[in-house]
Amino acid sequence: MARERGRTVVAQNRKARHEYHIDDTYEAGIVLTGTEVKALRAGKASLVDGFADVRDGEVWLRNVHIPEYDLGTWNNHAPRRSRKLLLRKDEISKLIGKTRETGYTLVPLSLYFKDGYAKIELALARGKKAYDKRHTLAEREAKREAERAMANARRKR
Repeated sequence: MARERGRTVVAQNRKARHEYHIDDTYEAGIVLTGTEVKALRAGKASLVDGFADVRDGEVWLRNVHIPEYDLGTWNNHAPRRSRKLLLRKDEISKLIGKTRETGYTLVPLSLYFKDGYAKIELALARGKKAYDKRHTLAEREAKREAERAMANARRKR
């Protein structure tokens, strides 16, 4: 069987960019069981309530929902179990230092297969206040209006 190539996105956390200021991103591997991999290949997962934390020098992914595999047997997995993430030691030590600072958290942005391996994109993020969210929406709306005006001006020529 030929190896997979490229990147296949399984799930994205679109709300994360609205709720948090993203400072840095990391790509991590995930320790999964067989039925979890099969459920992911079927395109089923939810990152909405997920987060990651560092315990005893290891990074753990918590509250990510990977539903039970439909064709699984008694050996099926628990949908919201904690999953170990695979990062380099220097990345883990950097994350330990940053997450000890107040206001920083690790948020999953997307879950995908890269060359056949399950990966997750983690963001080191700070929570936004309500006024920051409004400001971001206003900026996006202003940019959209400017692009519309420029497109209309081009059409009229």
